[in-house]
Amino acid sequence: MSPVVSQKVFSVADYNLAATLASGQAFRWRCKDGAWEGVVGSRWVRLRQDKGVIIAETMASETGGRMSTARPPGDVPGWQWLEDYLQLGVDLPKIISTFPDDDPMRASVAACHGLRLLRQDPWECLASFILSSTKQIVQIQQIVALLCRRFGERVVIPVGGEDVFSFPGYARLAGASESELRDCKMGFRAPYLLDTANMLAAGEVDLHNLRQRPVNEGRAELLRFPGVGNKIADCVLLFAYGFQEAFPVDVWVMKALRELYFPNRRVKLKRIEKFSKTYFGANAGYAQQYLFHYVRTRR
Repeated sequence: MSPVVSQKVFSVADYNLAATLASGQAFRWRCKDGAWEGVVGSRWVRLRQDKGVIIAETMASETGGRMSTARPPGDVPGWQWLEDYLQLGVDLPKIISTFPDDDPMRASVAACHGLRLLRQDPWECLASFILSSTKQIVQIQQIVALLCRRFGERVVIPVGGEDVFSFPGYARLAGASESELRDCKMGFRAPYLLDTANMLAAGEVDLHNLRQRPVNEGRAELLRFPGVGNKIADCVLLFAYGFQEAFPVDVWVMKALRELYFPNRRVKLKRIEKFSKTYFGANAGYAQQYLFHYVRTRR
């Protein structure tokens, strides 16, 4: 049977889909004709937000006369996979209530109201942030798109749609050459990604096991990978595993902290790092994302 589009309407409150998908957490979403199109796992997904709802579409196939949302073997049935990815069940007001009650944080929350943290696949998240080093978001998107097109598998899409591809697994990339990866415009990041894929293929690190380990142990394991420093490790801990105490510090976050909390002062890096680890509380990672998106997008 020909695949058809399956639709689900989610009731939402305090959810800003555009801010969430464009805030530098994930790199496979494009805004097209008022909707967001991307790939989650091996599924093409289109998301559109309307008053109080998110309308989701993905491909389904007819099996024995019944509709079933297409999914890879062992994957979560129904739509739970998307609810988890979008973190629709999170009590956002409760999280925001833990943020520091100060002017910068209030301004960030007001400007980015409804921004959520996604819950991504650990391998895709790790690989994407290895590729993000010293790159702007649009450049990261281009590199990831090339990598998926050349090494991923074609995903089922609506008739007439533009071809999209799944994110390649580490076993697939472990069999690639460095030059093949460099052809995806990733430059010096190619050997980092290749060595990481080989370490995972050899079983040196179990990414799925990190979810059950303390955040410091998880960070230590991630730091074993070439090209992974504290910032990338904390991005993976936050965006893939949900360790909300992780606080990634990149150029934009450093800019936010200096401008918003230490204006007109010369503050050493160690002072800012200590501040970021102690000031923002149990949901520091969430606060970080609001500050990041606020400073990056404000006019």
